[in-house]
Amino acid sequence: MSVVLYRAVVVAGPTASGKTALALALAEALDGEIVNFDSVQLYRDFDFGTAKPTRKEMERVPHHLIGVADARAPWTAGEYARQARPVVEAIAARGKLPILAGGTGFYLRALLEGLSPAPAASEELRQKLRRRTPEQLHRLLARLDPEAAGRIAGRDAERAIRTLEVRLLSGRPQEAGWRAAPPEAWRELRTVKLGLAPERAALYARIERRAAAMFAGGIQEETRRLLGVYPAELRIWSSHGYKQACDIVLRGADAAAALAEAQQEQRHYAKRQWTWFRADPAMHWLGGFGDEPAIQGAALQTVRDAGAAGASSRGADRA
Repeated sequence: MSVVLYRAVVVAGPTASGKTALALALAEALDGEIVNFDSVQLYRDFDFGTAKPTRKEMERVPHHLIGVADARAPWTAGEYARQARPVVEAIAARGKLPILAGGTGFYLRALLEGLSPAPAASEELRQKLRRRTPEQLHRLLARLDPEAAGRIAGRDAERAIRTLEVRLLSGRPQEAGWRAAPPEAWRELRTVKLGLAPERAALYARIERRAAAMFAGGIQEETRRLLGVYPAELRIWSSHGYKQACDIVLRGADAAAALAEAQQEQRHYAKRQWTWFRADPAMHWLGGFGDEPAIQGAALQTVRDAGAAGASSRGADRA
């Protein structure tokens, strides 16, 4: 029985590096469709703080898995993978090129490689952990699983709780468990992975400008409106920007201080993303922003070269 080998392009990198622009350019040049793997862009209604593609951008090429989930029933990485795989398969079946774009490395891993079995949730343990503040949880995580602590934001209590739960119930760090019992890979998918790596000072400047535009453009008003639908204890409100908008709306925080905190958190998040993606030896790094024509040209050439190499390899296999 023959095996269908789906091909896909991955566009990854830190926040504000221009992934949307590069994915659009590649999709238009290569007859592709974009599949999101950003964990917060999955949720409907939350727009200002998630940097979703604009309506005009999404009209240029088909987009998938943006604004499809309900924040009151948050998706796990496993759920994301279950939803994304048939989307990728359908795109390939139409003769189009799936272009996976986003910044949540764990979701990309779940999609491409699957996830190893993890201990079942323990409500008793979770209740004990929920008595701790996010800062206390992160300190405990840094002691028990430093590798995971480096990629989980200090404010993200839910992720910290689940990671601690895995560590305490299994007796080993989450990443070590994955390496010890790697899941069965989704072998029908071949990828060309592109990573954006602009100069760090330039990236941080862009992060600060984008955060300032969010707070000047209505994230507080969006937050005030959505709090009437989505309770303040939901995980989505701990994400960058929304956490600070909640501080302004619910607690009367100083707007300038909230903006400065959001900018700092997003810079730290960019560092964690860099750390995650740089650990992938298959990543082709591009030294600039995704909206730069030279970077788009280099990315397109990399994808075409990889396609030619793949065709040559398949030809050799048939011979």
